Amino acid sequence: MSHLDEIKGRVDAAIHAGVIASMNELLIALSNDDALGREERYVEQQRLRAAIAHHGRQHKEDLMRQSEARREKLNRGGTIL
Repeated sequence: MSHLDEIKGRVDAAIHAGVIASMNELLIALSNDDALGREERYVEQQRLRAAIAHHGRQHKEDLMRQSEARREKLNRGGTIL
């Protein structure tokens, strides 16, 4: 298994796990990985950045839905319960 294949596997695993801290740590590790070429490093970092951004948008949307559901629950019948 080549180093690039190993890195791709680690990136895939980090994205699948969905843990932002792990993805950020891997981003930093990739920045300092001299065994990869610039283009290879960039591609894998972009995959991580996209996953982090998607996770952030999803989290924000979930919070908005929860907030709206709570507001509806509190305002049943036009009065605050």
